[in-house]
Amino acid sequence: MNRSAVDRLLDVLGAFDQAHPALTLTQLAHRADLPLATAHRLVGALAQWGALERDEAGLYHVGLRLWEIAALAPRGLGLRQAALPFLEDLYEATHENVHLAVRDGLEVVYIERLSGRSAVGVHSRVGARWPLHATGVGLVLLAHGGLDLQDRYATGTLAAFTPYTVTDPDRLRRLLAEVRRGGVAVSDRQITDDALSVAAPVRGPRGDVVAAVSVVVPVTGARTPALIPAVQLAGRGISRALGWQPVSSGPPASA
Repeated sequence: MNRSAVDRLLDVLGAFDQAHPALTLTQLAHRADLPLATAHRLVGALAQWGALERDEAGLYHVGLRLWEIAALAPRGLGLRQAALPFLEDLYEATHENVHLAVRDGLEVVYIERLSGRSAVGVHSRVGARWPLHATGVGLVLLAHGGLDLQDRYATGTLAAFTPYTVTDPDRLRRLLAEVRRGGVAVSDRQITDDALSVAAPVRGPRGDVVAAVSVVVPVTGARTPALIPAVQLAGRGISRALGWQPVSSGPPASA
């Protein structure tokens, strides 16, 4: 099937990812599955507009114009700005990795990360994507994503990253029920065998879960019971900054 001009432009931009932030014209043509002449024309147009930039070595990078446009996304910069004071408070309380993430389809996307030199090593970074079932933030977002999403996800392939990664659909469903019931997710050594994540939901003005916040600590000596209220407090603070108002049951009825 012939691809439209828009499809080909998007394929060029889609050639970049976390593992390939800089590409030659030939690499762009190969990764976008385009003839070299077509890639040359499209890359030139994107570079002229500012979507791509070419360095002195001849490598192409994503341009600042795209960053300016992406910053307008309501789940991007605006959410990060509202969340940052609470993320900083959580970092100061733990001096560990603090994350803010949103769901995109069947993946979690990290949109902010604070970390110190002594924090446990993690694979996450801003813009990184991970499967929902293997991270604390992903479990929160999946747990609040509705039963249709959960059923579709649980019937798919659940990738394993360590021996502790939850790959059994029934166990995943039970874990998601616990997350909804307890208001917090604990992901124990699911991505690396030396780290534990505690995550809580972030709600939008209508009360729906729009993001998740987490802290990742070394599994050895992890004080999970102490981390849970700190992460939940951060989640509620961000939610209020976004306009969420908790439902009040009102004063007790008089006798």
